[in-house]
Amino acid sequence: MSDHGTPCWFELSTAKGRLSDAEGFYARLFGWDFTDAGMPGFTYHLGRDGGDVIVGAMEMPPDCADVPPNWMIYIMVDDADATAARIVEKGGRIFREPADIPGTGRFAIATDPQGAAFGILQPEPMEAPTPECAGSWNQQKAGRGNWIELMSTDPVAGFDFYADLFGWSPGDAMDMGEMGKYQLFRQNGVDIGGMMGLGDAPQPNWLAYFGVDDVAAALEGIGSQGGTILHGPTEVPGPALIAVALDPQGAAFAVVGPKPEGAA
Repeated sequence: MSDHGTPCWFELSTAKGRLSDAEGFYARLFGWDFTDAGMPGFTYHLGRDGGDVIVGAMEMPPDCADVPPNWMIYIMVDDADATAARIVEKGGRIFREPADIPGTGRFAIATDPQGAAFGILQPEPMEAPTPECAGSWNQQKAGRGNWIELMSTDPVAGFDFYADLFGWSPGDAMDMGEMGKYQLFRQNGVDIGGMMGLGDAPQPNWLAYFGVDDVAAALEGIGSQGGTILHGPTEVPGPALIAVALDPQGAAFAVVGPKPEGAA
């Protein structure tokens, strides 16, 4: 079974001079331990939990100085160059051309035709059956990526674009009234995310959901550290609870966790 199309990495780009503050926020919220990745001439930190490498973190690059802090979602691909070429053929744009990351693989950063940014990563061949970044995505574990969500000006066209690139198939579509439909999508038969209209989002974007054991406790932690709750907690099928937030520097993310037993 191919891992092509699997979410595989989550990367925080935060405000200049605020990397330490941002890492402290997420360390207290999710238990991640941040260390320097040791990249020559470039400050890039890795967030770990136990033996798993979960996320990357850096200050916003100089050529993106006008971009607000954000989380970038990377999707695993079999061939980064071929996927990048297909992105352009399908009407997307390549912001960073395919390039090698020593010891990790080959990556590129792109936008879909509606303008939502995302990354692709072709892991470097290894003797081990799974790459180091495999711990970043685990829908059964807290502190890992559990769900990804696209908000788009044209989610129908968006689904066609990503389905062609990554082999995603449609899951259930839930009616949200005036908000339109929430289209689930699957990879290898498992629901991994949803797509919807733009809603209150200022522009098309991908939103990363991280798992937590207790959504109420997570929201208390977000608020006590200067973050902002944008939406939730809201019950979703599972049953589970979700909430969308901003960290103190303004990067959007979401949390998802089980609905407490006995809760109304």
